[in-house]
Amino acid sequence: MSAMSDYTAANIQVLEGLEPVRKRPGMYIGSTDERGLHHLLAEIVDNSLDEAIAGFAKDVYVIILADGGALVSDDGRGIPVDIHPKTGASALEVTMTQLHAGGKFDARAYQASGGLHGIGASAVNALSTDMRVEVRRDNQIYMQEYNIGKPKEKVRPLTQAERQTSYSTKYVPFLTQGTTTYFKPDASIFSTTTFNYKRIKDTLRERAYLMAGIKIHLFDERTKEECHFYFEGGIKSLVRFLNLNKKPIHEIIHAKGQAEGVIPIGVEVAMQYTDNFNENVVGFANVIRTPDGGTHVTGFRMALTRAIKDYMKANDMLDKNGKVEITSDDLKEGLTAVVFIKMPAADIQFESQTKTKLNNNEAQQAVYSVFKDALDVYFEEHPSEARKIIEKIYLAAKARLAARAARDAVVRKGVLEGMT
Repeated sequence: MSAMSDYTAANIQVLEGLEPVRKRPGMYIGSTDERGLHHLLAEIVDNSLDEAIAGFAKDVYVIILADGGALVSDDGRGIPVDIHPKTGASALEVTMTQLHAGGKFDARAYQASGGLHGIGASAVNALSTDMRVEVRRDNQIYMQEYNIGKPKEKVRPLTQAERQTSYSTKYVPFLTQGTTTYFKPDASIFSTTTFNYKRIKDTLRERAYLMAGIKIHLFDERTKEECHFYFEGGIKSLVRFLNLNKKPIHEIIHAKGQAEGVIPIGVEVAMQYTDNFNENVVGFANVIRTPDGGTHVTGFRMALTRAIKDYMKANDMLDKNGKVEITSDDLKEGLTAVVFIKMPAADIQFESQTKTKLNNNEAQQAVYSVFKDALDVYFEEHPSEARKIIEKIYLAAKARLAARAARDAVVRKGVLEGMT
């Protein structure tokens, strides 16, 4: 029998429900190592922060539990629990058990959010041996439990006796509304299921800088450690933190504005040069860190390069001999910057579900126009600060040229010796 005749319709598999997540977890959370494990927690935390972005939550609690699970709670609106008209099931159950289901597709529910695919919470559910969601709405606490993505029972209100031991009252008291989510990662999926307190702490601190005025609380039941974050300075405070052990050569430059276009995009940028040699440019889109950058970071780099070259040309600061030409690489040395955009959840486009890179072309133009205009004004109003920055860049350019000359000399010497 031929190989072709062996390949029939019976070989075509149709994965239903949350099966695709367990079959190919890397597609949804990036990996199944420690990074993927913490991505699960980030998905749930970001759902709570989306409530904060929308203006409905002021406190977010994250608890690492001794049983190996994690708990996230907020004082937002709470996931709806009424019957979904299309499925006939509770909206809570639909959100937690079906891919591509959530409130992020509707701009009326979320003007800006990190979620966009409706996958995060359901993917966490699929990769957890146990999960429990408690929703505080209408003076009730509603609950549903799951095992590997499947509901154990229908959504129901807790009895008065059950309220005394519920996660909502045991770990996060005094909240009358919001959502509390407990999950325990599946050890058969992940190479490790031990949460790293420091890693989570660093991530939450970063989020707190972006969410000025929002309180984020972290507790570790295993070690009794805890920390609380609240910043009013926003991304300026984050730049100051990133430059804590460096010597700044000028004050922090801060730009904030709204780019009106087909898609309205809020832009905020903070930057500062130090005497350091390394670059540290961090991009965020709707509180999601984009470690691989994206169009918003590209827009920032273009604006910085153009603004500096325009200022140098206008003030006759270019090298008259033409020996030192400034390149974009020269602008990187010692640069610390945070680029933060907010845009409608329905329009934001990431490269993948792990959201490591932003793809919206509109974001590039938005950041360029807002930051370029702000930087032009800053340079005109602060000529001494502008000169410090340009001197730093000129030194980097001269060092680059000197390094190239030295390298070329070594190569020529090696060639001549070979000929001899």
